[in-house]
Amino acid sequence: MYYQLYEFNHAALQPARAYADAVRLFYSNPMNPVAKTYFGRSVAAAAEVFERSTRRYTKPEFGLKETSVNGVKVAVNEQIVWSRPFCDVIRFKRDLPEGAHAGPKILMVAPMSGHYATLLRGTVETMLPYADVYITDWSDARMVPLADGSFDLDDYIDYLIDIFEQMGLDTHVMAVCQPSVPVLAAIAIMEARGAKTVPASMTLMGGPIDTRKNPTAVNELAEEKDISWFRDNVIMPVPWPNPGFMRQVYPGFLQLSGFMSMNLDRHITAHKDFFMHLVKNDGDSAEKHRDFYDEYLAVMDLTAEFYLQTVETVFIRHDLPRGQMRHRGELVDPSAIKRVALLTVEGENDDISGVGQTKAAHDLCVNIPDDMRHHYMQPAVGHYGVFNGSRFRSEIAPRILDFMRSNPAGGLKTAKPAAAEAAPAKPRAGTAKKPAARSRKPATGSNSAS
Repeated sequence: MYYQLYEFNHAALQPARAYADAVRLFYSNPMNPVAKTYFGRSVAAAAEVFERSTRRYTKPEFGLKETSVNGVKVAVNEQIVWSRPFCDVIRFKRDLPEGAHAGPKILMVAPMSGHYATLLRGTVETMLPYADVYITDWSDARMVPLADGSFDLDDYIDYLIDIFEQMGLDTHVMAVCQPSVPVLAAIAIMEARGAKTVPASMTLMGGPIDTRKNPTAVNELAEEKDISWFRDNVIMPVPWPNPGFMRQVYPGFLQLSGFMSMNLDRHITAHKDFFMHLVKNDGDSAEKHRDFYDEYLAVMDLTAEFYLQTVETVFIRHDLPRGQMRHRGELVDPSAIKRVALLTVEGENDDISGVGQTKAAHDLCVNIPDDMRHHYMQPAVGHYGVFNGSRFRSEIAPRILDFMRSNPAGGLKTAKPAAAEAAPAKPRAGTAKKPAARSRKPATGSNSAS
C-alpha cells in the first residue's frame, strides 16, 4: 500500500514540479532583467531546489565516450556481451592504438544494493586507460515482468558462475561492497568443482564478508531485527503500470530514505549550500551538486527474495564466516580456493562495512598461497572513497592494477607488457606488504573521496 501511496504522491506533485520548473526558467532567462538581481536568482534557486527534491531520478548513463591510452585519446563504445533478465554485462570496448596492449581484463561486479551500476562510473573511468573493463549492469526489479521468474542470492551466484565461465580464466574480478560475498562464494564453488575457468584474481572492496567485526549502524539494525520484521516492513508489491507489476520488491525509495537518514545533516547542508551557490551564481559548485545527486538519488528496486536471503545469510546468521553458507544445498567452502589470487581493500572511515569485515576473507581462504594474497587499508576515506574519488585514483587503483599484473591466469608470473606499465604508487600505512609489481597513477578527475 505504501508503494502505491508513494506513486500517487509523486503523480500528484507533477503539476507543482512543472510550475516550479517554469518559474526557474522565467527567473533565470537572460532576457529577463530580474534574472540578474539577487531576488531573481533566489526565486530561481528555490524553484530548482523544489523541483529536484520532488523529481524521480531515472537510471543515469555511463557516458564514457573516450579515454586516453598511452597518451592517445581513443573512442570507447559500450557493448552488451552477456544478458539475462536481471543483468547485462557491459564491455567498454576501446579503439586501441596500433601496438598498444589491452592490459588486464577486469570484470567489475557492481553492487545490487539500491543504486545502479553507474555509481561505479568513476571506477570504470579510472581503470579504462589501463585495462579491458566489463561491468555487471543489474536490472531494476520493477522493470522485470513476473513472467521472467524470481531472482534470489542463489540466482545471483549462478549468474556470476556463468559470467566467469564465459569470460575465461584470464579475468580479474573486482567486487565492490555487497557482491564481495557472492563473488567469493561463486569462486569457492567453482574451485570445489574443479572448474577450469576460475578468474585469475579477485579484489574485494569494502565488502561485508564478516559483519561481526566492527559492526556499523547498518549491521546493528540487521542484528536487532529478525527476518520477519524485514519481510513485514520493507517488502511491497510493484504498483501498476510498471512492467514488474505485482512483483514483491524492496523499493528503491525506501532504500534511499535509509541511505539519507544515516547522514541526514550532511544532505540538508548540501542542499542549503546548493541553494546559496545558485544565488551567488557559482555555477561550478552547483553543477558538482547536480552531478552527485543525479547519481545518488537514482535508485532501483530489489527483488524481495534476493534482499531477504542476503540479509538473513550475510547480516543475521553470518553463514559464510561460520562455514555454514550453502548454495542450492552445496556447502560454500572458501578453503577450496587455491588458484585465485586475493586482494582485499578497506577504508579507514568506512561506516557501511567496518574495518576488518573485508579483510576477514583472508581468514577464510586459507589455501591461497601467501604470495597471491594482499590486504590494503586506505587511510582517511569512507565507504565511497574505497572505490571512487581522488585517493582511489592515486592510491588504491594503482595497487589493484599492480596486483592483477602480478597474478595472471593460472598463477604464472609474467613480466608486464611495456604498453601497460606505469610508475609506482607510494606505499601508505595500512599495507600488509608491498605488491610484487608497480604501476603508474591513473589519470585524476574531479570527484573527491568521501
